[in-house]
Amino acid sequence: MNLFFSYIRLFVFLGCTLAGIQIPVFVDQYGKSLESHLKESRIALDEFQDDADKYFDGNLDKLIAYYRENEDEVFNEGGRSIESIHDRNLMLRDSFGQFQGGYWSAYTQAIFFPVPDVGQEVWSNYSYAIQLKPAAIAFGLIFGLLSTLLIELILRLLCKAPNLLNKRFQATP
Repeated sequence: MNLFFSYIRLFVFLGCTLAGIQIPVFVDQYGKSLESHLKESRIALDEFQDDADKYFDGNLDKLIAYYRENEDEVFNEGGRSIESIHDRNLMLRDSFGQFQGGYWSAYTQAIFFPVPDVGQEVWSNYSYAIQLKPAAIAFGLIFGLLSTLLIELILRLLCKAPNLLNKRFQATP
């Protein structure tokens, strides 16, 4: 029976390691998606930036204000659209800067605080892969080891719980 449990433990470790290797892959895909969204927003904003350069000394906020202050309703709506593109670009630029801020900031952002639409896009289009980079392998092994230890600890506690409860109820008069 000990041999069976050894194989189960090995199986759990391997499964957790493979799952752990997916985390760096996900973070990598998130970063690439975030960067491509940033480039797209920059391309969408470039034409308006050219107008701002030409008429408002490069100040995009002045161009947006000019559009928004115009009495023509269509022109005014255009100002809101430009402002929306500009705000998204600023948000994506900030998020990408934070993502590139360091190893752990990339993981923290991708896993816990992603840009909502980018994170959802990566989750829905995620393609499982195994990166043979040292960081991914190390992350997977550490995740596998810690997960296996946690699972085994929980199982051991659950197995001992009935015995501890029986002793406690037998000890009370």
